[in-house]
Amino acid sequence: MTGLVLKLAPKERVLINGAVIENGDRRSRLAIMTPNAHILRLRDAIHPEEVNTPVRRVCYIAQLVLSGDADPNEARMQLLRGIEQLSQVLTDYDSRSQLTLATAAVIENQHYQALKALRSLLPREERLLAAGSA
Repeated sequence: MTGLVLKLAPKERVLINGAVIENGDRRSRLAIMTPNAHILRLRDAIHPEEVNTPVRRVCYIAQLVLSGDADPNEARMQLLRGIEQLSQVLTDYDSRSQLTLATAAVIENQHYQALKALRSLLPREERLLAAGSA
């Protein structure tokens, strides 16, 4: 089976091509077979007022593409520039690996995968910012 598989908790919401879909009372699994469908788990969504760090800014651009609020072609350069800027600061092996995955995903128009790779950097960024303010 190809495509994206979403495993949803009870009552979890997901945005698919602009429509908010809420799961029922039981866990479920959806296979998204349409390539390039715009999909965003609402529990993972970053709200505009939360876009206050470099990694969150780049994640938010990818999120806007997934929600259908930004044109993928217009967002591509912003995403690639943002990833490049992050790679100048996050130089450890794990961060570089995630940034490489995000870059490849953007180039292949796989914005969900790009967001997934970028989101994995959020805990590291949080630790770095906390250490810098201490």
